[in-house]
Amino acid sequence: MEKLSAVVVLSVLVAVYADTPANCTYEDVKGTWIFNVGPRDGDRTLNCSTFSSGEETLEVTLYFPDLAVDQYGNEGFWTLIYNQGFEFVIAGRKYFVFSKYESSGKKVTSICDQTMPGWSHDIFDREWSCIIGKKGTPVPRKTYVDPLATRDLRQMYRNDHDFINKINSMQSSWKARAYKDQEQYTVGEMLKRAGGRGSRILSRPRPAPVTDAVARVARQLPESFDWRNVDGSNYVSPIRNQAACGSCYAFASMAMNEARVNIMTNNTVAPVFSPQDIVECSEYSQGCEGGFPYLIGGKYAEDFGLVEEACNPYKGKDGSCSTVASCGRRYSTRYEYIGGYYGACNEELMKIALVKNGPVAVGFEVYKDFMSYKGGIYHFTGLTGSFNPFEITNHAVLVVGYGADSDSGEKYWTVKNSWGPKWGEQGFFRIRRGTDECAIESLAVQSFPII
Repeated sequence: MEKLSAVVVLSVLVAVYADTPANCTYEDVKGTWIFNVGPRDGDRTLNCSTFSSGEETLEVTLYFPDLAVDQYGNEGFWTLIYNQGFEFVIAGRKYFVFSKYESSGKKVTSICDQTMPGWSHDIFDREWSCIIGKKGTPVPRKTYVDPLATRDLRQMYRNDHDFINKINSMQSSWKARAYKDQEQYTVGEMLKRAGGRGSRILSRPRPAPVTDAVARVARQLPESFDWRNVDGSNYVSPIRNQAACGSCYAFASMAMNEARVNIMTNNTVAPVFSPQDIVECSEYSQGCEGGFPYLIGGKYAEDFGLVEEACNPYKGKDGSCSTVASCGRRYSTRYEYIGGYYGACNEELMKIALVKNGPVAVGFEVYKDFMSYKGGIYHFTGLTGSFNPFEITNHAVLVVGYGADSDSGEKYWTVKNSWGPKWGEQGFFRIRRGTDECAIESLAVQSFPII
């Protein structure tokens, strides 16, 4: 499989950045759009990089928060996809686009009333076509200076022992330690481990209010739950190490699908899916520069399917797609943000989805102190350190359980990371629950494997 048009478009539009640094909010995107749609005679290998106009025009109005209505009065669904683009489903077809942006030197300008070329297909993944859109009313352009563009990311990362001692002396909820193996990476590589440039979100929603109906369901859940031990069975696949590649979004997405297949088959089928297939072959992400679970664990898994590790073993670096063509693919469907759309998530909905359906992929903001996490219930200390200044990134991980500390009563999520089994609590960590710590309760995603 070849990388499709999003990657080609990125390489054309962006000389400095390898991510999609658009920053478009609900206020920017909602409203009436006019889409030019190309012929519906393509398949999933369709290249839309040069598409600019088509034989068909589609007018769609996007209402807050998730209602889409076309010019014929057909009603459908839509969601913002982080701050990167949006997807809508109407009259039996799906439409997906990245928001447009331009870059010049260190500056990035978001053009939120236009899109880059995207794709449409019917809900059965047939009759692919190219699309491109423009909003009926203009949106002011937003320009910002990328802080990473001003940094020397080639210097080696070094543990700051004074910083670690300060973390441990100022609070008792969690402990920090120095990881010698982190010093094999540059600052840029450590930023990739924590999400990468392509995973940064400049603005994000807060958790949605909890309705009375959701609260009633949540009250019926157990006080604690962990998919690593349900009646003595472990449904969570082994800890892995993403190394210096910003592929956490792929590892979290693969881990979610692995665990859910395990659950659905009572561990009789235990796949280990290939993150390298995502890094090399996905048109919905930016390889080792980052990506998002909604587009990979959900959309890519539905549109293209997932292959097992042996079909493309992990290399931890970008490259041309080298997945064995004859390998079968396992698909997922019904991908969604927890709550149904971007911005609808909250703690109680996450708990319900976790217990009912399986582990959920989440994004959260990584601060420098998290890199030194050893154990306990993590929260951001407010410390940033003075050595190797660290830019906030968006890291993708897998929530596998929840509980509360027996002594302090502090609530937590139990989370699977992708930094190897020697980091944290044997590769896992706990993080404060119920306070949207580091925005972990605002971006949860789930999808449903097809068995």
